[in-house]
Amino acid sequence: MPPTSRPLRKLGFLTIGLFDEADPRRGHESTLEIIELGERLGFDSAWLRHRHLQYGISSPVAVLAAASQRTSRIELGTAVIPLGWENPLRLAEDLATVDLLSGGRLNPGVSVGPPMHYDQLKGALYPDTADTEDFSYERVRRLLDFVRGEPATDFSGVEGFEVFSDRVQPHSPGLGRRLWYGGGSLGSARWAGEHGMNFLVSSVVKAEEAEEAEEAEGTPDFAGIQLSHIRAFRAAHPDGEGARVSQGLVVIPTDSASPGQRAKYEEYAAARTPRTAAPQGPARLMFAPDIVGTSDEIAERLHAHAAFREVDEVAFALPFTFEHEDYVQILTDMATRLGPALGWQPGV
Repeated sequence: MPPTSRPLRKLGFLTIGLFDEADPRRGHESTLEIIELGERLGFDSAWLRHRHLQYGISSPVAVLAAASQRTSRIELGTAVIPLGWENPLRLAEDLATVDLLSGGRLNPGVSVGPPMHYDQLKGALYPDTADTEDFSYERVRRLLDFVRGEPATDFSGVEGFEVFSDRVQPHSPGLGRRLWYGGGSLGSARWAGEHGMNFLVSSVVKAEEAEEAEEAEGTPDFAGIQLSHIRAFRAAHPDGEGARVSQGLVVIPTDSASPGQRAKYEEYAAARTPRTAAPQGPARLMFAPDIVGTSDEIAERLHAHAAFREVDEVAFALPFTFEHEDYVQILTDMATRLGPALGWQPGV
């Protein structure tokens, strides 16, 4: 088995936090229990997806505030908060507050673009400004400035008995260096690098950039395209090769799975495999296949993945629709078998 070019330094996982509409508390509690388990198993990070008007976590920052009080070591991230739904100033206040409560463990990941189904919901989300909202990278830049302590107003000082600040309060030193951009294109990779962010890559890339990837690497497949994004990000980042990148493929180890669980996992991956054969939709998105198998089998496939060999951090994505006990088995195998097979050591 060929070694990775970068030893795996940080092992994390990502979950969507699904819940039953009839009992949403139980689903949120399950997510918190999974994060607590992750800390006990030695994972370095736990990340939450973001879902609006669906049956998944709509407020990951609030859930991570709760998780910060039930854990002490594991880093807590969002992958990702779509900023089209957010006011950057208000979000900066929430992020700083949770970061302080966690003792400096928050890793907010964000993305840009208009909200999904925007035409159907813009009247509820932005009733007065729907046609003038800016969903470009400028929205991220505003968040960066507020989190990093740039002035938000030209007013400060004492007014009566109240004291006002010209920057977001509370201010959490260090949080500005732990902001991540989730991207699947060369443009987002370069922008994130130029603005000193960290970079989250996932199981989705834009196929329209295959020609650039082919010119750079000679391999216009998923791994080759993602590799070109990682290298473009680091080339634009002030930290160069030291700039942080985390990869979020879907991997499902089966070492301790029951026969029924193995069958379910294989069926899940098989149902999703057809979308990996060709670019999908108007955006021509390419999807990486889910990887199901023993930890040794998964490690061998990851070592052969050109983009994986370029990173030393991962946040493996948990499948959306499994049961709590399935996640317990998958995380346990990740921490006790797959991680060590990739050269990782659990945190303490």
